[in-house]
Amino acid sequence: MSTVDLQVASATQLQQQHHHHLFPSLLEAARSLASVLVISLFALTFLVQPFRIPSESMERTLLVGDFLLVNKSVYGPAGHWGWLLPYGRVKRGDVVVFHFPLDPPEHVVKRVIGVPGDRIHLRNGEVFVNGRPISEPYAVYEQSYRDSFRDQFPLTPYSDPGVDSHWWLEMRRDVQEGDLIVPANNYFVLGDNRNHSRDSRYWGFVPKGAIVGRPLVVYFSLRQQPADELPGLPQTPSNDRLGHDNDPMNGIVDFARWDRMFHIVR
Repeated sequence: MSTVDLQVASATQLQQQHHHHLFPSLLEAARSLASVLVISLFALTFLVQPFRIPSESMERTLLVGDFLLVNKSVYGPAGHWGWLLPYGRVKRGDVVVFHFPLDPPEHVVKRVIGVPGDRIHLRNGEVFVNGRPISEPYAVYEQSYRDSFRDQFPLTPYSDPGVDSHWWLEMRRDVQEGDLIVPANNYFVLGDNRNHSRDSRYWGFVPKGAIVGRPLVVYFSLRQQPADELPGLPQTPSNDRLGHDNDPMNGIVDFARWDRMFHIVR
């Protein structure tokens, strides 16, 4: 075999080796990427969902500009997967994300104060459950004007446009001797920032089927101020509705709260 033939054969062999190593590498990378996408889609569909906090109604627990990951499987029925997934029931004190009863496509976050069968009583802003005052280290009481719906369950005609009329009629039936009875498969929720939150006091109970999940962690937080708010006034329901994390850069006003990254929500 001539020298030229040997050079051609060597070049052909090197080219085949190059293709042999190149294509498996590309296939492996494609398989890895596909696996990551499948796992991510599964997690976002069945396990977690990102949300953005738009109002101050849950301060100091959740701040305006916080980005949350919500555990959507925590309250699911255990079934055959109970040994693998930590399913549980909704408990007093849980922070939950739910479909807003007055506008189901929207999401809202509040804290569960009353579970089915509880007797809720409000007295000058203090919360009593089944006749006893509850300890609420998470609650904040900023200065605001007096509001009968915030501080008690009034049975007299109301004038606040923020109170749902259907809820006022239902509340008159559910209140017994000043206590509001939480019906079966429903929950009574409040915002931690009590004087600046539109919650169950104004629009009623949260059905069990409306609960999406429980906030798990703050994975990012932007320093920003709530928009279109008047000092000293409670939040409107629309301002409480959670936004989706479509483009975090749109909301940057100053810079991130780096100390809140990966903050566990309690």
